[in-house]
Formats: sequence, C-alpha cells, structure tokens
Amino acid sequence: MPKSPALQPLDAWPLAQRRQLLGVFTDIDDTLTEHGRIAPAALQALADLRAAGLHVITITGRPIGWCAQFLSGEQGPPWPVDAMVAENGALAWLCRGRSTPEKSYQQDAAERQRNQLRMQQVAARILREVPGAMISRDSAGRETDLSIDHGEFCQLPPERIAEVLAIMRAEGMHTSVSSIHTHGCFGEFNKWQGANWLLPTLLGRPLQDELERWVFVGDSGNDQAMFQHFVHSVGVANIRRCADQLSHLPRYITPSAHGAGFAEVAAAILQARQP
Repeated sequence: MPKSPALQPLDAWPLAQRRQLLGVFTDIDDTLTEHGRIAPAALQALADLRAAGLHVITITGRPIGWCAQFLSGEQGPPWPVDAMVAENGALAWLCRGRSTPEKSYQQDAAERQRNQLRMQQVAARILREVPGAMISRDSAGRETDLSIDHGEFCQLPPERIAEVLAIMRAEGMHTSVSSIHTHGCFGEFNKWQGANWLLPTLLGRPLQDELERWVFVGDSGNDQAMFQHFVHSVGVANIRRCADQLSHLPRYITPSAHGAGFAEVAAAILQARQP
C-alpha cells in the first residue's frame, strides 16, 4: 500500500479500510487521558469497541504497577481491554480469556534484577548531574524502565531533557520521550517491538501477518515507532504541539484532543461496521 501523507483529517480515512479492522492499539497518557484522568467518552469508546468484537490493547510508557489499578477497579470501572502493555513494551498485563489479569515479561527474572541495579546507578547519576531532574512519581510500580519527569509534576526545559537522554545513552540505555516522561531501559524496547511481542503472546498470531487490520492511536514522541510501521495510525489533535519535533507522524489526526479525540476514532471505526 502506498504511504499516505501524514496528518490528514480523520474523515479522509477510507471507510473500506476502517471496516476491515480487527483491533486497536492505543497510547494512554494524553491520548485516553487529560491531566491524568481518562475522559468518560474515551472509557465508553473502549467498551463500545470491545462490544463490537474488536480487540483493544493499551500500550504505554507508564509502569506495570500503575496499570494494575485500572484493571482492578481501584480507579473507577475496570477498563475493558484485552491487554495493557507497559514500560514501552517490556511487559504486559494479559486480560483476554483470563479470570484475572496475568503478568507477562520479555526478560527473565535474573536479567530484570541485574538491570534494576544498573538503573538505580543511572538514576543517581542523573539526579546528581542534571539540575531540576526528578524521578517520576509513578516509579514505585516500575520494573524494567527508568523514568524522569519532565512534564507531569515538574517542567524540565529541552536542554535538561537532552542532558538526561545523553546520560542514559552513555550508560547503554535505550531511550524514548513521552508527553510527560523521559524513559531509559536496558533492552531494545519500544512500543512497536512490544506490540510485535504482545500479539503472538496474547492471540497466537504474528502482528505482521495482519498489520493492515489494526490501527494505532497516540500523541507523542514515544509513539513514533508505531506511527512509522502501522498501516493505519491516528494522532489525537494535541499531537500538533510536538509534531515539528517528530520524525514519524500519524497518517490521520482527530478534530479533538485527548480522550475526546480517541472517542472520535472509535466512532469512525464503528460507523464503518454499520450495515
């Protein structure tokens, strides 16, 4: 399929392509949520997609422990999803076909333990060398990923974010930047790699075999690998704030930002499935 121009309006997405979809991968922060809370319209959209028979998988830079609260009902109604992939693809909660969510990892326990010790050393160096740097407040739930807050509870200027990234990379970490956090991990994890690991783990099928039947929805820098590889990709409208910093943009963009934009994506998909 020829590559489409980036950031076309959502209604330019051909109806026939929407009709053939099997499922949706979506980012969480600032795609489903705004100021840390999921929009009611986005939560309903997740339920509507599942009710229509589509697979729904969230994929986020947030920690696996943070994700658990949305499956347990601790933070409102349990999210109606097939899986929640966390820490930029390194591990996931598997929900589909299970009475309780099951945690699944890409690295074994011994490797994770070694890497956790290395991450502590890198974190100490960043806090020592980068003025204003803070470990993200959700880090207690992280298992494979070091996260520095640059836009959630503190604001780091671009030059400080660059310093954090330089230290992480010098220490041999793979890095990515979300709308709120700067991430580093020991392992070649990103959302695209995580999606390709997750689908066979969850459904027993390679994502590459049915890539034209999935869509990804996101809004920030750590979504770029998904925008690059997915045949169908959509950015919620707030992606415009960082679009000039991205090498890979989504094909389509919603009229609205955050969870309202995700609800528009869901509505466009469901419209195509009507008789």
